[in-house]
Amino acid sequence: MIKIGLTGWGDHPTIYRENSTKRDRLFDYSGHFPIVEVDTSFYAIPSVKNVEKWIEETPENFQFIVKAYQGMTGHGRDNIPYQNRQEMFEAFRQCANAFHKSNKLAMVLVQFPPWFDCTSQNVKYIVYVKQQLEEFPIAIEFRNQTWFQSDREEATIQFLRENGLIHTVCDEPQAGIGSVPFVPKVTNKKVLVRLHGRNVFGWRNSGAPNWREVRFLYDYTKEELEDLANKIKDLESNAEEVFVLFNNNSGHHAASNAKMFQEILNINFEGLAPKQLNFFEGEF
Repeated sequence: MIKIGLTGWGDHPTIYRENSTKRDRLFDYSGHFPIVEVDTSFYAIPSVKNVEKWIEETPENFQFIVKAYQGMTGHGRDNIPYQNRQEMFEAFRQCANAFHKSNKLAMVLVQFPPWFDCTSQNVKYIVYVKQQLEEFPIAIEFRNQTWFQSDREEATIQFLRENGLIHTVCDEPQAGIGSVPFVPKVTNKKVLVRLHGRNVFGWRNSGAPNWREVRFLYDYTKEELEDLANKIKDLESNAEEVFVLFNNNSGHHAASNAKMFQEILNINFEGLAPKQLNFFEGEF
């Protein structure tokens, strides 16, 4: 089973109804895709009240992939609004549990920063995160190439497998140590695929003033998506569920790419919100 979605629901203008308001965007989104990544949780842990609102707005079978808060992954090294690590993890557990008890939590995505390299200390920290979030499915995403160097790749995959962690397969620019190769390996009954685009220039210049505008600026070609579809079908043969997220949205390409990808795979999603609009008919 392959499920396709986008990272976030608030910035995909082609899938919203005409005259739709910001408050309607999640509902509109859920008329097109069965999964979504909650990326706002990376910047601030959502309140249970907000989570319950999102759950109410989406169909029964809709699922959320909740991105771990930046303080949990080492991104936010300053200005963390919690007294200690325990308080921070407890706040996140309350958020994730609100999704989980409604059967709408697909997984928690723990994305580590580019400087989180393959060391024994960092391996121990991943085990610590697993212990803190043991009641939830956990996907691990690396952004440091050392985890997949030729002498370490198999050990990395085996570590994830032995700990019941979901491997996040990434398609991203190959731009040195701060990027990882496409490694189509399954370590759990679920596998997550995140498609970041292939904009090497944007990826390398994350410190530039407009880096958010160009980092994920990429429009996959049909040929590239067909190649990815073949690779993802191979993943499907080794997993019960494959979750595919398009993150190449700096130029609002994610939704159209996801729709084209869905067409290539000939997938029809059931149980979507009732107000689905066929904006993309005839475009391909």
